[in-house]
Amino acid sequence: MANTDTRKMIRMTPEEASNFLDSAMNAALATIDRDGYPHLVAMSFARDTNGDIVMTSFGKAQKVLNLRRNPRAAVMVDRGVAYDKLQGVMIRGRAEIVEDRDAVLAAMRLVMRKQARLAGRGDLAEGGEISETYRRQAAKRVAIRIKPEKWASWDHAKIAAASHARAE
Repeated sequence: MANTDTRKMIRMTPEEASNFLDSAMNAALATIDRDGYPHLVAMSFARDTNGDIVMTSFGKAQKVLNLRRNPRAAVMVDRGVAYDKLQGVMIRGRAEIVEDRDAVLAAMRLVMRKQARLAGRGDLAEGGEISETYRRQAAKRVAIRIKPEKWASWDHAKIAAASHARAE
């Protein structure tokens, strides 16, 4: 029973998980290769207004080939070094590969605006536009959209906070 209580205690609220995802630059994307093994890569990402995870990749990348074969994917964002500081969100869902150039540019724009905001730059965060270099790349890229089906989260700082509160 203690494990169940601890899991409940460290779970982030939906708002905390959303804020956590929106404050992270990169995520680990897990796909399944043709032999059934996980294929794990770091990806820049953003969330759209529906809460879907959005990222782009070259259309011939291994992760895209894996998702075409099997759309099940997981995304994990985590941070912290010491156990009592560990935080993370894992999302599982089915990925959709979108090849439409305008959709790819829209996904690039979301990701780049988020990166600019997190880096403290206003160039894309305040309505700036994507460079011509990225526009040319869009022809070879696809958008990956993962619709969350199941998620888990943890914030071990909540354990320390609860212990501190009990001690007082």
